[in-house]
Amino acid sequence: MRYTTEDKGLLNNFAVEPKSYAAEPPTAKTKTINTLLTVGGILVIAGLCAFAATLS
Repeated sequence: MRYTTEDKGLLNNFAVEPKSYAAEPPTAKTKTINTLLTVGGILVIAGLCAFAATLS
């Protein structure tokens, strides 16, 4: 565990900050995967709603 020592010898625990990085723009493959997942999710939800409507 990381800690710092003050002048009087007291120890203080602080949260470890992660290293920051710049986000990279999405590639064409990533955009395609995201689109397919979105469409698939919409179809699943629409199917579940239709199934629930047939039961009621």
